[in-house]
Amino acid sequence: MSINLPLPLLGEMAIFVKVVEAGSFSAAARQLGTSPSAVSRSISRLEQALATRLLQRTTRKLRLSEGGEEVFKRCQEMVNAARSVMEISGQYTHEAEGLIRVSVPKAVGRFVVHPHMPQFLRRYPKVDVQLILEDRQVDLIDDNVDLSIRITDNPPPGLVGRRLLPIEHLLCATPQYLATHGTPLHPHDLLEHSCIYLGETPGDARWKLRQAGKTVTVGVRGRYAANHTGVRLDAVLQDVGIGSLPYFTARHALEEGRLVQVLAQWDFIASYHGDAWLLHSPTRYLPPKLRVFIDYLVECMAKEPTLRRR
Repeated sequence: MSINLPLPLLGEMAIFVKVVEAGSFSAAARQLGTSPSAVSRSISRLEQALATRLLQRTTRKLRLSEGGEEVFKRCQEMVNAARSVMEISGQYTHEAEGLIRVSVPKAVGRFVVHPHMPQFLRRYPKVDVQLILEDRQVDLIDDNVDLSIRITDNPPPGLVGRRLLPIEHLLCATPQYLATHGTPLHPHDLLEHSCIYLGETPGDARWKLRQAGKTVTVGVRGRYAANHTGVRLDAVLQDVGIGSLPYFTARHALEEGRLVQVLAQWDFIASYHGDAWLLHSPTRYLPPKLRVFIDYLVECMAKEPTLRRR
């Protein structure tokens, strides 16, 4: 085979990579803004030029042939190299512009990130932001996401980023609720109270609190459970009971005296804990739009010392 491949084949190779990554002709076509038949014709032209069957087509899915696996690796290297070229060119574009897609856990997006977005959009008028609020763990490439905020003790391998803030949880109630029902002095006292918890699994009603190395687990009860942090916050503010909340959602109400921390001498141990990390794929040349967004969020978090519970 001649090494002087016609230039149009470079495009077919990129489409081949997209098909494999997307898992089907139709999914690749949607991402490329074309039709499945046009994608299929591109793959056929590439197979004809290489004299190699690249994909084994079944009624349910596509599978790489033995020869296709090796071709895919090389084509993927070519696509990654092209992306690197674009990133290099981006570093010479000093003005931040373009769309940023950011995946954020729902509560962090609503209470931590969103409040700072209007000022960011005013500061960078040529940058658009799409916040994708969902609690599932996304794949930056498969989900076409530029940045991801994850709550973790250790960032996953293959990604780099910046630590934004610690995620701490606490129990709280209104002064009115405590005046009526009493203030718990020990975790076991929670058994006498209406508790508002996540409610997604049976373990959500088993609250763990730690003090001086000692952990106490209490099976709490209550008439109301909700898997949305904002809903639980509102229920606590409406005197429904004692709720478990991330500190960043309750801090303003605590500062204003509308909420009181319960069992403040105990650390509440939640499954949703760690640090919030702003993550992206490793690259030598970070586009200006991403660089300014990352720096902006880190700057905002640094100016808010009350994000850490004292």
